[in-house]
Amino acid sequence: MGIILGVLAIIVVLGLAFLMSNDKKNINYKGIGIMLLLQLLTTWFMFSTNIGQAIINGIAAGFNKLIEFGTEGVNFVVGGLMVEEGGSVFFFNVLLLIIFFATILSVLTYLRILPPIIKYFGGLISKITGLPRVESFNAVNSIFFGQSEALIAIRSQFHHLTANRLYIVSASAMGSVSASIVGAYLQMLPPEYVLVALPLNMFSALMLASIIAPVKVPKEEDKVDVKDVTNDKSIFEAMGNGALEGGKIALIVAAMLIAFIASLELVNWIISFSGLTLQELLGYVLYPIGILMGISPDEVLRAGSVMGTKIVTNEFVAMLEFQPMIAEMSEKTVGIVSVFLTSFANFSSIGIIAGTVKGIDSEKAVSVSGFGLKLLIGATLASILSATVVGLFL
Repeated sequence: MGIILGVLAIIVVLGLAFLMSNDKKNINYKGIGIMLLLQLLTTWFMFSTNIGQAIINGIAAGFNKLIEFGTEGVNFVVGGLMVEEGGSVFFFNVLLLIIFFATILSVLTYLRILPPIIKYFGGLISKITGLPRVESFNAVNSIFFGQSEALIAIRSQFHHLTANRLYIVSASAMGSVSASIVGAYLQMLPPEYVLVALPLNMFSALMLASIIAPVKVPKEEDKVDVKDVTNDKSIFEAMGNGALEGGKIALIVAAMLIAFIASLELVNWIISFSGLTLQELLGYVLYPIGILMGISPDEVLRAGSVMGTKIVTNEFVAMLEFQPMIAEMSEKTVGIVSVFLTSFANFSSIGIIAGTVKGIDSEKAVSVSGFGLKLLIGATLASILSATVVGLFL
């Protein structure tokens, strides 16, 4: 029964994207079918084979070792602060680690290790699926870098981007996460689900964006250049700039958490007369899709409330809310919700993407603002699709 519901959920998600499409005649059905197959194969390989499990465990162990190194740096700076026994400070224990991961990414970019790898995999995806190279490159790039950084990396191609192409690259940015933040996620959610969400979200975002905004691109307008991906002149400058960028991200996330959690409490106080919280109301709204995704009926309201919280606030707020529930829920529900949460698909991301595009090309920013809500709906459908695929194997 679970398999049938999961397949139905996939059909519903793809069907909704089709209804939203602005050019149904030019949808690349072959490419979409290939990406859906790749999603299924990737999930099966990572969850159902010894090699896949070994890869997940190896990557998780690598991240854990990096977290240990990062913790040493954090402890040196804030280790003298007193924390009650058994307590923790989220900003120190989780967010400050972003600085170290951002530094590593900056160095790998300066050493020209990451850019060729991203360009190669993007080119491979383009060749297999028939999607344009720029869009494919951006999708892979979005796995490693945040929304702003991923879009800035293709700024030289912005003059070629039509409204549909701009929608696809924006959807990939919103539907992904940054590798610099993955370390923080791994401390709040089961590692295997966070790691499998990275490739699945990449394919989901490309699939649904390609249905909603199909494109056909002339070869002369489809080139990827990774020569000027960094302005750093030395490895030490790369380390310094990476650390500063990571510090800004940590502070931004902290500020947003304060604002969103406080606002959530305010809204719950205002609607307290109803006897329900905003999270509970969202749980009822997402109840039907939660059932289709494979969440059991006795857990779907709580799971739906977490997923809804992520959409209206951000993934960190939802993850903090979900953490205490993990031990009480089934493995399937934990997997589905964890994958759903591992993306930037929320209302605040519309502003981030629009602001980034405005800094690159002010005329293109008008287009992004125009399809902002459609962008969020598409990215949310992508999260649902990835989570549903994972649920089929749990």
